[in-house]
Amino acid sequence: MAPSRPFTYCEGAPSWNPSTYAADAALHERAEALLAQDDLQAAITTSFSLPPPRRDPYVYHAIVSVTLPEVQRVVSLGGRNGLHAWYRGPPPSADATSSTAANSSSSSSDRPAAPSPVALPPPPRQDTEAYLAIFDPSTSTPAALKTFLSNAKKGSLRAEIAAYLNAKRYLHPSLAAQLTIPKRAAAKKKKKKASASNNSNDTNDILPPNPYLPFLAWSARNLEWAGPHPTSARAGPVLSHHVLPILMHHFGCACPSHEALSVLRALAAGRGVIDMGSGGGYWSFMLRRYGVRCTAVDSAQSEWRVNWVSDTVIADGAEWLRKRRRVRAALGAGAGAGAGAGAGAAGDTKENADAVDPDEAVLLLVYPIVGGGVAGGREGDFTRSMMAAYGGDTLAVVGTQNRNGYTGFRGMSMDEYVEREHGGEHGWVKVVQVALPSFPGKDEALFVFQRGPRAPAREEKDASGSGSSSSSSSTAAATAAGQVSSTNDDGSSSSSNKGAA
Repeated sequence: MAPSRPFTYCEGAPSWNPSTYAADAALHERAEALLAQDDLQAAITTSFSLPPPRRDPYVYHAIVSVTLPEVQRVVSLGGRNGLHAWYRGPPPSADATSSTAANSSSSSSDRPAAPSPVALPPPPRQDTEAYLAIFDPSTSTPAALKTFLSNAKKGSLRAEIAAYLNAKRYLHPSLAAQLTIPKRAAAKKKKKKASASNNSNDTNDILPPNPYLPFLAWSARNLEWAGPHPTSARAGPVLSHHVLPILMHHFGCACPSHEALSVLRALAAGRGVIDMGSGGGYWSFMLRRYGVRCTAVDSAQSEWRVNWVSDTVIADGAEWLRKRRRVRAALGAGAGAGAGAGAGAAGDTKENADAVDPDEAVLLLVYPIVGGGVAGGREGDFTRSMMAAYGGDTLAVVGTQNRNGYTGFRGMSMDEYVEREHGGEHGWVKVVQVALPSFPGKDEALFVFQRGPRAPAREEKDASGSGSSSSSSSTAAATAAGQVSSTNDDGSSSSSNKGAA
């Protein structure tokens, strides 16, 4: 039997350590200076202690298979060949198309091709900066969104993007006060303040660095992106960019924001988080930096260059959740946990609602695979199986807001699926939908759903289709705001459970 390979956080860089890297402010400054020069290759090599490109044979497999030098060459092309054509306008009018066809030299028997959407000019840099300000921890997200819209010219691309993001944003009215995350001072200012006051409590309030965000912000600036547009789901031939596999391998499929991490911490309310399908474990790493106990679980069917945590549980996710549910029931952990241990797709009946385990950890699905087709299985099986096996009351999903089929289901967003399949009087209630900083061409958000006693009252729809809260659920709001359970996320009553992936 061949010996197992020693664990390394980064393939090709055996000395690299995520905690050391995250704490190295000078290293982050050097990387950001390199990104300002559009030198992605040097920024990645410097950040992750990689060998020189000529001695680094690693191939990044994702939407395409590329090496780091190859991606740098594509970056140098700029917007040539439609590489930055993220936004599309309506196709030419039928009259214009007919006139063009009539004046062409082609045979009259040739039928003209259907008109294609027109590529729009890229947004100006100030619109990109205004979009990125939405995710800056030192700004208030609602205020930044308002500014993004109010300062847009009527009918402009920015106005359409801003209207789209504002329309998609949702915080349940009974939880809005608790889940509106205040802006935070920059880390450097916090450190100076802590040093000046010589108060150790101030240092605990320093905002954890998010190393992914500067790279994501650079991609928006370099690739000329100012946020998702209503037409992002049908962006024509441009679906992504060669830069994306690099960011996916080194960080993850989606970048967390300060708001998203803070919302998850608030809704966990002292419980842990199960990061199911955790991949390289970046969300697990960041949640732990935010003080949340996080268990990462992954089947390890995909390989990533960087692992941000060393204690990923390698297991089939649905079976792991079912076993955990049985163990918690045997231990008597959580009211109703035993009654629901053998339940199927929970959430559709009063009996299943009563069986919810209120002390179970939050289930987090980051970029759940769609499946079906060449991927095998039935479309949406991953998400369905996790929801069926989960016994808790809070489900968080990081996925696309539109229907582009990148995550969960084809032709349907996560909130649409939950409402259709798991809604109803005693089903899952959407409590959060907040945009995440999205890679060009993508449209990502954090969705959170709750059920059982913790869930707030479902909003009623008025005649116009807008929501109005039918009643205030102060108990649920207080729970989400920070009531702490005494049961650990592994079902025991002992100290916190490590986990990641």
